[in-house]
Amino acid sequence: MTHVVTGRCVDCRYTDCATVCPVECFWETENPAMLVIDPDTCIDCGLCVPECPIHAIYTEDEVPAPYAEWTKKNADLFKSGKNITEKKDALPGAHSLEEIQQQEKDKGWDVPEPGGV
Repeated sequence: MTHVVTGRCVDCRYTDCATVCPVECFWETENPAMLVIDPDTCIDCGLCVPECPIHAIYTEDEVPAPYAEWTKKNADLFKSGKNITEKKDALPGAHSLEEIQQQEKDKGWDVPEPGGV
């Protein structure tokens, strides 16, 4: 199994998760501007989940329905990204967890937080 970075990361790109990954499976993409996980490299250790300040990372079997498409997107997008292992500043205008949760509620989504946080 792998972990999946969901759409919560789009236009935020916090990098705390990448700094704790023991197998360097995080990739920085530009379109969309976010981080994704190489599913073939991820060892399902879960260290990244509590590090994400916006709770954007889920185990593959816990990805909420509104974000289901992100499992495939991670597998496709990492190939065009740049491997990242060090912390960088988040993107300008990056949203807080509270802002993202409100956006989800405004869409009528009931999104559970990932296990482990």
